[in-house]
Amino acid sequence: MVLSPASRLRLFRVVFSEPGRAFYSSGDKLSGSVQLQAEQPCRVDGLRVTAAGCARVQPRKKRGRSQEVEYLKYDEDVRLEEALSPDSDGCFLLPAGKTFSFQFGFELPPPGCLVSSFRGKLGSVRYYVRAELRRPSEHALQCEKEFEVEEPLDVNRADLLAPVAASAQKKVTCMFIPDGQVSISAQIDRKGFCEGEDIFINAKFENTCSRIVVPKAAIIAKHSYAVDGRTKVLRQKLSAVRGNHIISGMCDMWQGRTIKVPKLKPSLLGCDIIQVDYALMIYLHIPGSEKLTLELPLVIGTIPFSGVGSRTSSMCSQAGSSWTSFPSAPPSYSNIHRDLRVDGPRTPLLHDYDGTEDEEEEGGLIMRAPELHCPPPPVYSEVDQNSENSSQVVPIF
Repeated sequence: MVLSPASRLRLFRVVFSEPGRAFYSSGDKLSGSVQLQAEQPCRVDGLRVTAAGCARVQPRKKRGRSQEVEYLKYDEDVRLEEALSPDSDGCFLLPAGKTFSFQFGFELPPPGCLVSSFRGKLGSVRYYVRAELRRPSEHALQCEKEFEVEEPLDVNRADLLAPVAASAQKKVTCMFIPDGQVSISAQIDRKGFCEGEDIFINAKFENTCSRIVVPKAAIIAKHSYAVDGRTKVLRQKLSAVRGNHIISGMCDMWQGRTIKVPKLKPSLLGCDIIQVDYALMIYLHIPGSEKLTLELPLVIGTIPFSGVGSRTSSMCSQAGSSWTSFPSAPPSYSNIHRDLRVDGPRTPLLHDYDGTEDEEEEGGLIMRAPELHCPPPPVYSEVDQNSENSSQVVPIF
């Protein structure tokens, strides 16, 4: 509330009809009142209520011009004669000590005409209701009250339910000498998420360089501001997960590795000068070199996923994809035949054993198979010590 030092008003404020409401959306009705109370009797010319909403980007240099886009404009002249008596000059006398409430109300524009509220380092999307009280021979008094707008964003749209995949690779050098390469292939089961949901990551990391690398993943927020024909992008890491070290010549796989979506403002779509995007960044930390990264786009919505949001559905969605191949599940032990004979007299344990062919007895990586079938184990039995014939055997079944 803004009041002049010379004001004789004890109360001048805007009050909404639903003070506990967190936000409004397109097509909602916003109503309230302007409350006035004079400390001493005073004369007023009129009362005007306006509502406005605009996106504004302010460049870091003070000399630059700010950029604005308007999304809401409303004004209404309140009829003071319904509560106050006019004098001969057409002004209204506001008596002291009594509180007056002047009602107002309007409907927000239809869907597609508003964007959600936002506050950032270089710009904002702001909505407010302002009351202006005109006084004869004096400056007008103003007070205002902000309200939040949140446009619904349903993550169950077809374009937000499709899987997202990408891959990247990088050649690593040491003093301009080739030192192998690293690669990433990753996929998530959908693009749209809401606060508190888990993102299931399927990824494969390969390391053929001589260094130990570390796989990581993080949710990234990107704020884009357009002003003076240029776009400034600010990035922020919000949450992250880390995998195991991968030594040279090895690979690692994430199958359903989860990262939870923290409390975030929804993606800001439809604004011409401000954009709020999110991405899942999957990367490899490489000592002595720039990290290898890939980004999978995310859309943070307000209406959560209505399907089976479980790890099973997430894994099934990638089963038919061909972006990478994950190893199949190991066979059940119940399917292994009880006859454990080896097919041949000798079976190497390692295919890359570099011994000579003449080593018949010293083959350290060779195991021998028996010539004959192993007899079945004897039936478990015990000797009855109390029996007259100590040789009698009592089988146990």
